[in-house]
Order: sequence, then structure tokens, then C-alpha cells
Amino acid sequence: MRILFIGGTGTISAAISRLLIEQGHELYLLNRATRNAALPEGAKFLVADINDEQKVAELISDLNFDCVADFIAYTPTDLERDYRLFKGKTKQFIFISSTSAYQKPLSNFRVTESTPLANPYWQYSRNKIACEDYLVKLYREEQFPITIVRPSYTYDERTVPLAVKGKNGSWQVIKRIIEGKPVIIHGDGTSLWTMTHNSDFAKGFVGLIGNIRALGEAIHITSDEVLTWNQIYQCFAQALNRPLKAVHVSSEFLAAAGPYDFQGGLLGDKAVSSVFDNTKLKQLVPEFKATKRFDQGIKETIEHILAHPELQRKDPEFDKWCDTIIDSMQQLAEKIKEKNILE
Repeated sequence: MRILFIGGTGTISAAISRLLIEQGHELYLLNRATRNAALPEGAKFLVADINDEQKVAELISDLNFDCVADFIAYTPTDLERDYRLFKGKTKQFIFISSTSAYQKPLSNFRVTESTPLANPYWQYSRNKIACEDYLVKLYREEQFPITIVRPSYTYDERTVPLAVKGKNGSWQVIKRIIEGKPVIIHGDGTSLWTMTHNSDFAKGFVGLIGNIRALGEAIHITSDEVLTWNQIYQCFAQALNRPLKAVHVSSEFLAAAGPYDFQGGLLGDKAVSSVFDNTKLKQLVPEFKATKRFDQGIKETIEHILAHPELQRKDPEFDKWCDTIIDSMQQLAEKIKEKNILE
């Protein structure tokens, strides 16, 4: 098949790109060519900014595709552009949405594709919902051949998936564990979450490409493994061969404390227990099975990051913030304890 990815080098899309090339598909990547060197040989590159609509139209003027997937569309305006560019030029258009679009709080912790979409906490999620609404309307009224894919938290060898982190990513938390310092876990750490390795996600995604039964459908792709956040952080410590010194802090407190924005990504996503039912995906892609257990996958990730200093982005500001939050919680507990003793 001839396939075009808008993007194609991110955590999710890079794994899909590699798998498609291994399977012998004709893969085009439309991006600004800042990270293409990391991909295996075999992809064809269309170098352009997708927002330069005239240039993109010229690049694809003689091309038609079995599938186009946009990994970097975040608003309906982005999709309006895509519709102008690819109407009549593709047999399938895949939009990457997000499981964060599912209702918050959930009425049922077990999430299926029929779970309502509503997230009052996070503008990112509301934008994704608006994108889905726009595409469904195109499918119903114009027969534009859409498929909507909703990833949850997906990681690779370069990314440690965390809920509480600073502006420079996850390394500072890993560094704190290495140094024996306490780390913050939101809530009491018992909320349920699902982590998916990008190699597993790719298997599900590739099975939807060219799948006529996927047209007009929305499908989430996740692992079936469910962990508590306490277990997730314990896997980090185990991979580092260090003890975990966890300090549990209310998600609402973290969101209120600032300066980091935990309103959307925490209250509107990772603080909410979510167990994803992948029955629909397995009906569409019977061979799909997530095989990368989290403790094994994160061990590979941490080993890779430790071996690549360029991925170890220090964040002293976040480190100091963690110390402040933890010290404040401990001092407050001591004051309350002292007051109770005196009374």
C-alpha cells in the first residue's frame, strides 16, 4: 500500500513507520525533516511544513494514497486544511485523537469506544473532541473515509511515562530515584492506569490501515495490562535497582500549587482510573496482542536513557519544586501532630 504520514517521527508514529517499512509498504513522510535520520531506510520524504498548504499541494499533486494519517493535528482548523488537501486523494484518512477525550470523571472505570466524550479540565482534550465531531460530520455528509484512533499513554525507548514531571520531561524524577531522594506520586497511588509500548501500539495501528471495517469508526489502542501508579513507579525503581521513596500528594493540591499545569494532564487525565476494553480493536484486528510487559519495557527504556546522556535533560527548577512540596507536606503533618499532642 502507498501510505502518507503527516509527522511520522514521534513516539507513536516512528514505531508505526518502522513496522510499515519492514512489511514492505510504500511509506511517505511529510514533515520538516528534523528527525528523519532516526528512521530506517526505505521511507520517502516530502519535506514541507504541513501548514504551507500550497507547497504541500504541489508535492502531492501527482500522488494518491491508500491511507493518510495525521499525527500532528490538534484543532478542527488543522483538519479543515487536511480535508482540502486530501479529499479525493486517499482511500482512508486516520486522525490520531486521545483517550483523554473520554468523560472526566468517568461514569464507569472500564472504558469502551462508546464511553461519552467530555473533559472539562483540559483544552487539549476538548480540541480533540471537536476534531472528532468535525470528521464524523464529514464522514456522514461527504463520505470522507475517516478512521479515528485514540491512544492512551504510549512510551518508547526515549520516554519514561510519568504523571508528575517538569518542563524538561521525566529525567529529573529518574535522577531523584537514583540519588535516593523522595519522589511525588499523585493521590494515594492506587488509581489504575494503562501503559502501552509503542511497538505494541504499532501492531494495532497497522492492522487498521486499509481495513474497510475501520472506516467511520473510532478505536482506542492500548495494552491490556493494568497497573496502579504505585506499581508503575515501583517498576522505575526496580529498573534502577534503587528503593522507591514515595510521597503521596493530592492531585488537587498539585494542580493548585503551580507553577506547573497539572489541571489538564493530571486532573483531566492521569489522576482518573482508566481501564480500556480493547474488544473492538481485536474484532477489527484479530491478530492484535500487546506483548511488551511494562516492567520489561520500562527497563529497556531506562537502560537506553542511561546510555544516552543527551536524553538526560536536567531540571533543577522542578527538583527544587519537588523538595518544596515534600518539605511543606512534612512540616504541615508535624504541626498538626504537635497541635494534637498539646491539646
